[in-house]
Parts: sequence; C-alpha cells; structure tokens
Amino acid sequence: MVNDPVADLIVRLQNAAAVHKPSVSVPFSNFKMAVAEALKGAGYVKAVEKRGKKVKRVLDIMLSYDEAGRPAISGVKRISKPGRRVYRGARELYAIRYGHGMLVLSTPKGVMTNADARKHKVGGEALFEVW
Repeated sequence: MVNDPVADLIVRLQNAAAVHKPSVSVPFSNFKMAVAEALKGAGYVKAVEKRGKKVKRVLDIMLSYDEAGRPAISGVKRISKPGRRVYRGARELYAIRYGHGMLVLSTPKGVMTNADARKHKVGGEALFEVW
C-alpha cells in the first residue's frame, strides 16, 4: 500500500521519462486523474486515459517528448507531504524556475496550476513542482 499516492505518481512519471518510456500506468483515483489532467493542460504529458473496470482500474499516461527526444518532465519536487502540509495563498504564487516550471495546487475549485490559480485568485495546498 502506498502512503503518498501523489508522490508515487510524480516519481513514476519522472522515472519513466528518464528511461524514455512512451507511457506509464498507475492505479486509478479521481485525484490522480485530476493531477494528470493538469499536467496534460500544461504540456508535460500527451494523453491521459482510464482503463479497466471496478478494482482493476488503471490510469495510462502518455509521456511527452520534444523533437530531440528530451522528456518534457526533467524534474519534480514534492512540496506538501503527509507529515507537513504546505498551503499557499493566491498572492504567494510565483513563477517556478524562472517561468520554465509549474506548481500544481489542490484548491477549493479543483486541482490547477499556479498560473490558473493566480488567474482565479485562489490559493490551496501546494502539491509539487515540475520542470
């Protein structure tokens, strides 16, 4: 059993990108689906698809690469952990890696990136950074 499903998801994505896998499968949950959709909207993954029925549902995530074969995800950093939750207000959201990265937040309006959260003027739990 995994104690931190978000950390498991982002580490699987980073490891699969490091060895140039075309896709990765993770156990399905609605929260992981929302996180994957946020990554898809930002261009870090190509496609997200739910497969299977009932208990055997999995989330297939197609990774994104550029023309030279470099992965879109070069690094991730978990911010809010099960032992220490980190919250950021709308005014505390700033550019990650000088605008080359993205912060994923869990807000009352759903899972969104730092740019979307600033646009909607909403804060929340800072889940992780990706670049």
